[in-house]
Parts: sequence; structure tokens; C-alpha cells
Amino acid sequence: MSLKHLYMETFGCQMNVSDSERIVSMLSDCGFMTVTAPADADMILLNTCSVRGGAEEKVYKRLENLRVHKKKNKKLLIGVGGCVAQHEGDLLLEKFPWIDLVFGTHNLHLLPDMVRGAEQGRRRSETAFIDNDQRLDLFPALSGGFRVSSFVTVMQGCDNYCSYCIVPFVRGREISRRADEIVAEVEQLAASGVKEVVLLGQNVNSYGTSAGDQPSFASLIRQIAGIDGIGRIRFTTSHPKDMSDELIACFEDVPKLCGQIQLPAQSGSNAILERMNRGYTRELYLDRIRALRLTRPGILVTGDMIVGFPGETDGDFEQTMDLIERVRYADLFSFVYSPRPGTQASGFPDSIGKEEKQERLERLLLLQRRLTLEINRSFIGTAQTILVEGPGKRDGQVSGRADCGKTVNLIGGQQLVGSFVDVRIVAAYQNSLVGELI
Repeated sequence: MSLKHLYMETFGCQMNVSDSERIVSMLSDCGFMTVTAPADADMILLNTCSVRGGAEEKVYKRLENLRVHKKKNKKLLIGVGGCVAQHEGDLLLEKFPWIDLVFGTHNLHLLPDMVRGAEQGRRRSETAFIDNDQRLDLFPALSGGFRVSSFVTVMQGCDNYCSYCIVPFVRGREISRRADEIVAEVEQLAASGVKEVVLLGQNVNSYGTSAGDQPSFASLIRQIAGIDGIGRIRFTTSHPKDMSDELIACFEDVPKLCGQIQLPAQSGSNAILERMNRGYTRELYLDRIRALRLTRPGILVTGDMIVGFPGETDGDFEQTMDLIERVRYADLFSFVYSPRPGTQASGFPDSIGKEEKQERLERLLLLQRRLTLEINRSFIGTAQTILVEGPGKRDGQVSGRADCGKTVNLIGGQQLVGSFVDVRIVAAYQNSLVGELI
């Protein structure tokens, strides 16, 4: 089997990053190895995101740019997967005639056959929506390659139907994997040298609730914590309305569970939260934050915020700013609202101008940058245990993450990769910390 070169680009969330890892793993069995430059590739795949309008536009611009590579290399294959592919389907083949294959979020298992067909000149789009348990049986497994940390999908889809969110329409309804399959996968990862697992789903907190015969998410975490070789457990993403006391208790009595949580609020205004169909109030959200910090002092919270949602008044926005100050997020993923086709909010009247939305976003980002830097600087002088994951930002450095999720760069050789090391934090920047080996 002759060796072929794959260039993979991933847009959007960690779910897409996980899917891309599985795509690379599948195609390695078909003779593909990854390269770091599109000019060196025999095939270019884009794994796309359509949660925000800006992300979708970025994909379209990238596809336009790829036409140049196709002109230079007529045998080059170009494919599009992920949420944009699921949403647009055959239209992508019409809009961009230089694309060879389009595969939706439930069709990763078809990719090897689609690639073989594309190599023979057959263009193809597969976006069948499999909205039942069968899609988990088709989920491609990871194979080969050393990894320090690995994503483990515990559930797919979402039942919440937030008024702004396209996820249920491109990922489907909520389906939980069987706990015994998840545990078996983690055991296999541990045997291959993986030290940390990140449990992944659109709303991991509701794992097992729709299945009826599966344990709670908290119970699943406890099972995984009992697996030898796994030193750390993280999870994402959580929905505040499903943040149970049982799950919060895990942060106290499961030492392997890391002291960080991604808990999106989306807004600090009850009026906007109701319009978003989020299912909780700011008071409930702050109660969950208090409970987490009482249970695990020092836990770092990250989140998401949407600015300029239809109907957001100056007062609503100020409540969001107040919530950010109260929570003191370690980091925040924030963006201006963009309507997504088919969602309830796409029909809401929107009287807020673009300039005003952008001004609000810039104020929010300025506040969050200050908070992030303050939090990062508070680590200076502290001792932290780092799981070393790979090369650092500079020559002679390696990089890893502390229990709290912060990235730490330190002087050290590649022999440290995959090891837990104790460091003292000596410097802090906006996006990372610097440590010295103790």
C-alpha cells in the first residue's frame, strides 16, 4: 500500500477535534499519514463547525482558497465534514465544484469507502441523519499512536433545544454510550499509555438520563477513576441546569477528577436566559458555582457568553458583566450572536445594531482579559503538578497542564512527555504560565 498524505483542518469545538482524531486514525489504516502543509497533501479535509455564523463563513473562505491547490494538483482530493457538511449536504458540491466529498456528522464510518471512490473520480455526498442508537455502533474507534491525553465520547447530541443553537439539528438527539463500552475504551487507552481522559459530549451532565439503564454521569466518573494507569479525568461540556449535587460531590471525593469545569452561562440576565430557553436562572447558576467552590476550593471555571442576543437591553448586558465579575472566570469564550437557520431565535426581532453589539463584546473581552491575567498571576510562587504533553513554546521547553487546566511551559527534555512533574510557577502571561522543575 503506497503512502499518501493527508492535511486535516479542524474548526470549532472539542467534539470536532475528537472527530478529527478518529478520522485521521481511520484513514491511517487506508495508507494516509498527516502532513502540516496543504501543499504537501494528496487529500485535504475540513472538519467544520456551524454553531456561529462567523465559523461558517470562515469555512467558505477556506474552501475558496483551496481552489488554488486544486488547480496546481488535479489529483488532489478535497473533502468537507462536520456540521457545515451536515447542514449543507449536496449544496456544497454545487457551490464548490472542486470539492470531491461531503460527509455529515453521522457518516464518519463511510469515509474510507468515499475516499476510495473519490480516487476513482466519483464525487459523493453522504449526510444521512441517524437519530437513534444505531449511530453509536457506527462510531469509529481510535487506533494506534501514543497519546498522553485522549478524548472519550460518552454521549452524542442534545435534547435541550436552546433557541439559538443548531446542534440538535446537525448532531441529533441525545444518545448515551453504554457505560461498559466507555470503561473498556478507557482501559484500552490506559494500557496504551494514556494518562488523562477527557469525557466528551454536548451535555455530559445528562449522560444516562434518556437511556434509563445506564449509570449517572457521576457514577461513570467513579468507575473510570478506578482504572489503573489513568491519573486524571476531565469532562466537557456541562449544562448548568443538570449540574447535580451528586456530580459536584465528585470534585471532593474523586482525587483523579481535575479542578476545572467548563460551565457555560451564555447570559447573566434572567430575561435573556428565558428567551434562550436555557432552563435556569442566574440565581441557580451562581448557586452551582458556590457549591462547586465550597466542594473544591480553588476550582477554575471557564464558560461561554453570547453578546447581543435579540432583545438584550443595556441592563441585560450589565447583568452579564456583573455575573462575570462575580464568577471570575479563568477564561471565557465570547462572541456576538449570529442567527442560525432553523433555530427558534432566528425568527426573533433584533433591534441591536452591529456597532453596539461589537462595543459590548469589546467591553466584555477587556474585562475578561483583566480577570484572566489576575488569576494567572495568582499562581506565581505556587507548586503545581504538571502532566507533560509535548513541546513547549520555545526550544528546550516542554508544555503540559496543571490540574486546574492551565497550560504551563517549562525547561525540560522530551523524555518528560507523558510524565507527571512538580513545578513552581515563576511567571504568568495572558494565555499560559511558566514553571521550573522542583
